[in-house]
Amino acid sequence: MLSFRPLPCLLLHLFLDLLGPEGSQTGSVPSAVKTLVWGPGLEADPVLPARFFFIQAVDSSGTNLTTSPGEKTFEVKMVSPTEQFVRIWIQVLDRQDGSFLVRYRMYATYRDLQIHILLKNKHVAQSPFILKGSIYHEGCDCPQPIGSVWEAHMHCPQSFPQIDRDLDFFASVDPDRNAQEIPERFGQKQSLCHYTVKDNKVYVQTFGEHVGFRIFMDAILLSLTRKVRLPDVEFYVNLGDWPLEKRKSSENLHPIFSWCGSNNTRDIVMPTYDLTESVLETMGRVSLDMMSVQANTGPPWSEKNATAFWRGRDSRQERLELVKLSRARPDMIDAAFTNFFFFKHDESLYGPLVKHVSFFDFFKYKYQINIDGTVAAYRLPYLLAGDSVVLKQESGYYEHFYNELRPWEHFIPVRADLGDLLEKIQWARDHDEEAKKIALAGQQFARNHLMGDSIFCYYYKLFKEYAKLQVTAPKIREGMELVEQPSDDLFPCPCLRKRSKDEL
Repeated sequence: MLSFRPLPCLLLHLFLDLLGPEGSQTGSVPSAVKTLVWGPGLEADPVLPARFFFIQAVDSSGTNLTTSPGEKTFEVKMVSPTEQFVRIWIQVLDRQDGSFLVRYRMYATYRDLQIHILLKNKHVAQSPFILKGSIYHEGCDCPQPIGSVWEAHMHCPQSFPQIDRDLDFFASVDPDRNAQEIPERFGQKQSLCHYTVKDNKVYVQTFGEHVGFRIFMDAILLSLTRKVRLPDVEFYVNLGDWPLEKRKSSENLHPIFSWCGSNNTRDIVMPTYDLTESVLETMGRVSLDMMSVQANTGPPWSEKNATAFWRGRDSRQERLELVKLSRARPDMIDAAFTNFFFFKHDESLYGPLVKHVSFFDFFKYKYQINIDGTVAAYRLPYLLAGDSVVLKQESGYYEHFYNELRPWEHFIPVRADLGDLLEKIQWARDHDEEAKKIALAGQQFARNHLMGDSIFCYYYKLFKEYAKLQVTAPKIREGMELVEQPSDDLFPCPCLRKRSKDEL
């Protein structure tokens, strides 16, 4: 069983409604009184780049709607009694299953923010929701001084299984030893960042030639330290694709933080840079994130194309085989390359390159093929969040959440060599209701465990548990530089939280 946060009864009933028979008849009308509203965006303390909450449309008989009552059914307004205008961008996303995801990004800090949720000018559920006190925006440098309080506000789970698995290999961690040995072992050939968080300030030194991906790690650390006081901690981050620590003996292991893990390495896995950036830049500079995909899942299941779909580049041999198989069986698979980089492009074998397809258009197809690239394919969170079923290649690579996924419950497994891919596609075609149920279970997993609040909790728990293993004090080493917080001059944030060490 998963050991993530338990589903409240409300969410459990919603999940069962989604998996069960149609809970509403065509033409059902939402009731303002019966409709349900919940989520962290209705609370004052959880600070996220884009806050969010959910609306489940319910009719007057108390039955959850399972089809959309209309994109503009609900209206959401936000006001502050202390401000004439508020700089808040609000989006109401129709998930097409009777539920809505409301997300909003604040560009200043407000007091006693009121959230009005309206259905034909009538307040829905307990609307207006009043968030008491100061409601801090993402750029506000105002950390919670006590981490356990922040964890409670964020509703973080007690533990994450992957963190426990990764740290079990390390009885202790010696920052002084690591500072000497890790650069000598990896610093010449690999791209690394050496971080120290001291007094909630971030310091870094880079090793290697290609260190541009440092921006992603800098960003999450700065965002975290604006929200919560991190323990003093010192660690190394691998900026490359492949996990590095191949030693088996626990006595000689070096702790390396990586965005991808593998069955043959002992790296400590974090959420990928791609997923991390999508969280930090939701309603910002990215168009694909775990919220936007939920509102762009294509036509209903019965109207989706019953062909398995894939697009990508040539970063693995199995991808070449997939495209050849697609050309041989276009009735079963629509797979094509958008770019060639690793192998020679033989058009007679692989066909011409095709134009990029909007990720949201993937969900015009019932079956999504997920195949490794250089390492794990980082698109899996977004594929799961849609309402197509994922056919996932068996792999030795994994992201931070893979080991909590269950084959035949959240996805359909496919052999590593793709030898049974056609067989699995045919099974899905012959077992349409079972395939749909797997798609919805995968979607619910993504909704529950891969949203922004979960990603922040994961990082914090990882640094907290890792810090406990340190046997010497983290240090600001020679060659390290301070990573400055971005300026918030346009809308300065008065932080009313106590920051003195006496409060810790």
